[in-house]
Amino acid sequence: MRSTTILAVRRNGETVVGGDGQVTMGSSVVKHSAKKIRRLYEGKVLVGFAGSAADGMALVDRLERKLEEFRGNLLRACVELAKDWRMDKYLRRLEALLLAVDKERMLLISGSGDIIEPDEPVLGIGSGGDFARSAALALYRNTDMSAEEIVREALKIASEICIYTNSNFVIEKL
Repeated sequence: MRSTTILAVRRNGETVVGGDGQVTMGSSVVKHSAKKIRRLYEGKVLVGFAGSAADGMALVDRLERKLEEFRGNLLRACVELAKDWRMDKYLRRLEALLLAVDKERMLLISGSGDIIEPDEPVLGIGSGGDFARSAALALYRNTDMSAEEIVREALKIASEICIYTNSNFVIEKL
């Protein structure tokens, strides 16, 4: 999936999610300042998406309804969303990945029914996600940088490597 870069890091009680702003169509950049991170459930949950913007937004809307239904229980809401996403004919066609975090959990949700919580509190999605995650893990393990500093520096590194990632970052904190 060629899309974007979304990265989440948790350190010292602070959870930070950042993403770039580039939108591409084929081999052209059509927007530099898209916001691919949303606050849900009274600002207690951050969600980032990678992939088709319309598909990502549709999934974010559905996750928001699930969070309301399950009173902010992120894991339960994500499990129910993943079940719907995998079983519903319309949802199965959506091409996106979600990264969702609250104060306790950090989850990757996919249309194949995956709900993955990383071993370490660093998670990345999108075409630059592996670059950003690798840089963030190195910074997390070998420095005393804050979660926000790690996200910012790792996204910068990813933007220098991945052609689908730019350096117009949106960073949100919990």
